[in-house]
Amino acid sequence: MLRYRLSDAAQVDVINILAWTHEQFGEAARLRYESLIVAALRDVATQPDRPGSIARPELGAGVRSWHLRLSRDHVGTGAEVVRRPRHFLVYRFEPALLVVGRVLHDAMELERHLDPDTSRE
Repeated sequence: MLRYRLSDAAQVDVINILAWTHEQFGEAARLRYESLIVAALRDVATQPDRPGSIARPELGAGVRSWHLRLSRDHVGTGAEVVRRPRHFLVYRFEPALLVVGRVLHDAMELERHLDPDTSRE
């Protein structure tokens, strides 16, 4: 498994997603979503180009996305499943490091939420 790092923007995304989930659905739902995000990070760190990931060449060389719904079966045993996750990871992999640039809602227009001044190559 590759090491992974979340950009500052991705860290803020995760904090906001979990805070909103807690506010709307309570602590148990927040914990389920948190576990799902961790499972998704592990999935892409284990195999960044895994089936189901989408190449995003329009965002830069090696940039891919992974929808959290694809990791629902990889959350720890006995954990309740998040039925309709709505977020995806935007990441790139480098030798020995996976960099997660954003964690975005699937209704968002992707390019509007990426910093044009940050090279993704």
